[in-house]
Amino acid sequence: MSQIEAYSRNKLVDYLDLKPLDIEICDVTLRDGEQTPGVVFTREEKIALATELDAVGVEIIESGFPVVSSDEKAIVKEIASMGLNAKTCCLSRSVISDVETAVDCDVDFISIFIAMSELHLKYKYHKTYEEMFSSAMEAVQYAKDHGVGVRFAAEDGSRTDINVLKKAFMAAEEYRVDYVSIADTIGILSPATTHYLVSEIKKVVRTPICIHCHNDLGMATANTLAAAEAGAKQLHTTVNAIGERAGNASLEEVLVSLRVQYGIERYDTTRLMKLSGMVNEFSGIRPAITKAIVGQHAFSHESGIHVCAILEEPRTYELFSPEMVGGTRHLIVGKHTGMKALRGITKSMGYNLEKDQLCALLERIKNCTEAKKGISPRRLKEMINEICAA
Repeated sequence: MSQIEAYSRNKLVDYLDLKPLDIEICDVTLRDGEQTPGVVFTREEKIALATELDAVGVEIIESGFPVVSSDEKAIVKEIASMGLNAKTCCLSRSVISDVETAVDCDVDFISIFIAMSELHLKYKYHKTYEEMFSSAMEAVQYAKDHGVGVRFAAEDGSRTDINVLKKAFMAAEEYRVDYVSIADTIGILSPATTHYLVSEIKKVVRTPICIHCHNDLGMATANTLAAAEAGAKQLHTTVNAIGERAGNASLEEVLVSLRVQYGIERYDTTRLMKLSGMVNEFSGIRPAITKAIVGQHAFSHESGIHVCAILEEPRTYELFSPEMVGGTRHLIVGKHTGMKALRGITKSMGYNLEKDQLCALLERIKNCTEAKKGISPRRLKEMINEICAA
């Protein structure tokens, strides 16, 4: 294992009776991510993101909802013609006119969706299940007749009666759909219930299952992994977990988890920090400081005990190296810094301070009003130079 790939694998997984995961990633940043309130990606931004997602190794890119506008359709069609290694798909309601527009985009497959939960049937569609399913299959048949792959998606699938869901997916197989997809549209699932739901669907369908998780209870990534363990093939993600309300399963969390938990290493995780920065810039939404993988503090350490150990062997307090995701480690000087840690930090900066100088520096740090927010590298150098000059 090279240093850039250094990480600790969760060996407890070896004690579980798990089959090797057979998965692929469908990233929906360009569609569901753009449905984040206030977010609009330009053509150039979508092209740049699609290029970078392809470089990471994502197998499928959902590039948009073409019926939204003529510009959206043009962008979806352009991404489909870029010659990416990734397949492309787009979203369509169960309406023939929507599917016509999607077919014209030359994508590899179309995600045709309906909701079948009682809530959506009653309050959104004002129709029966039979009416909606019939409409959906007409749309599916139209797409298949035009040589396009189809993902048949159950919006609000996690609140749909499980027997209704089974019935719909089994019937959809007769129309030769390429995938069936369960959407946890309002993020109600837990890992245990996700595993149960996917396992039950897998008992009755042969078609690959997709899982699309929202993060309303903060469990989207965990639920996505639970679905994969239960046999889901296609895992949906967004960069930085952006999306409606609390967002979607995080691409960076899912990819690093696939490596740490299951040893799946085919994705180029070294590009994740760059990709996160692009989405941050294009969306105007900065990830939380403590966001896993890409947060500002994901590789920051202040506690003296932690810093001392990090200086000896980084994996004592880092599950994986910052280099593995294209990040950088930050050793922060502040209230919790100890003498040994300070010696190591100043030495790494090129200084070889005497004990009395270190004591004086530590005293200044502890008393410095800036310590509430940590001492910046620039200010620390100034303080060291002042002490050395005294």
